[in-house]
Amino acid sequence: MKIQAIRGVKDIMPGEVEKWRWVENKADQVFTRYGFKEIRLPIFEKTKLFSRGIGETTDIVEKEMYTFEDRGGEKVTLRPEGTASVVRAFIEHKMYASQTVHKFYYLGPMFRYERPQAGRFRQFYQIGVEAMGSHNPSIDAEVMTMLMDFFNILGLNQFELQINSLGCDKCRPGYRETLKKSITSHLSDLCENCNKRYQKNPLRVLDCKVERDIEIASGLPRITEHICNECKYHFEKVQALLSETRVPYSINSRLVRGLDYYTHTAFEITSDELGAQNAICGGGRYNTLVEEFEGPSTPCFGFALGLERLIFLVPFDKVEGIENNPDVFVVSLGEEAESRVFNLIHQLRSGGLSVERDYDGGSMKSQMRKANKSASRFALIIGENEIKSGNYQLKNMQDGKQSNITAASCVEELKTLINKKI
Repeated sequence: MKIQAIRGVKDIMPGEVEKWRWVENKADQVFTRYGFKEIRLPIFEKTKLFSRGIGETTDIVEKEMYTFEDRGGEKVTLRPEGTASVVRAFIEHKMYASQTVHKFYYLGPMFRYERPQAGRFRQFYQIGVEAMGSHNPSIDAEVMTMLMDFFNILGLNQFELQINSLGCDKCRPGYRETLKKSITSHLSDLCENCNKRYQKNPLRVLDCKVERDIEIASGLPRITEHICNECKYHFEKVQALLSETRVPYSINSRLVRGLDYYTHTAFEITSDELGAQNAICGGGRYNTLVEEFEGPSTPCFGFALGLERLIFLVPFDKVEGIENNPDVFVVSLGEEAESRVFNLIHQLRSGGLSVERDYDGGSMKSQMRKANKSASRFALIIGENEIKSGNYQLKNMQDGKQSNITAASCVEELKTLINKKI
């Protein structure tokens, strides 16, 4: 029996990988411009890091985590998200001691045991951003503005930024009680999950995706009508800054996010091109999470976006230079040519060129067919006649024109020719 990939994971093959790398490079360019630095984190952590940080009542902790006991008896979990790990690293390395605001970004695989469907996998990839150390609403607006810049550079324009305020520890408890009272009369009509969440975290009822529950949620009290003056000022300031930079947005009073640690601003970016599972990216402010992990008071703001969904939306047909095709395909004919080609190819590669060749010693026709299939820019043809004359044949694979290139200066001539056209 053939061994196949586990359900819910996928191989990212050559031809596709180049698209991923292009998007990741654009993220690095934009995020670096805004002062964010890359952080690389472990793929697995102690289970309690996620259960405490994400929230015991979330779907992730209750149903979706890949948790196991290692050989030392430690309970560990494959990371379902990145924020908790960033916070753990921030505290463990005492990064709070060196400066006021730290800005990080990370990318890599996350793991959740979900039902596989279009754009949703059990191993999926995220790019995440965390700004740590400031309560200033300009951080909220700046991160969302950065995200808009990133999407624009990728050529995306069919998306919507939705924002909401989730209040704070002062005003949210009162809203929770108001919400619970309002939900009570609808319990018999709500789904089983909402009935479970109702006691522990009634805000999650607002986030339910069941159609009947969405209709009920639309009539429940809005959190923005129950936030304190401090939260109201913060949210109004965020809106003013977004408007000032002409970032279009809408207020979604049902937006609560799926993780328990969010406070104040929460946001989501959606696209109608993705169908029912339409969120590309989500995030918000989490001012108490660092303290919950026994670190100092550190207000933070961040987001995570799903790379699979993002890459699906990027119009790659309008992007040039993504293909990782060779500059030169070397065609060698005969034993003497074969012995010379090995060192020549090494020199060309050492000089910064991408070079491919045939390894089977095929005919001229067979090797030219492979050169054409490789989509190389040039084919360098070396046979007995070329060696005797001291001139190799160079064929431009785009227009079919052929010319001679001197064997003695072949490396430098090719480097000059190719670099001139890059």
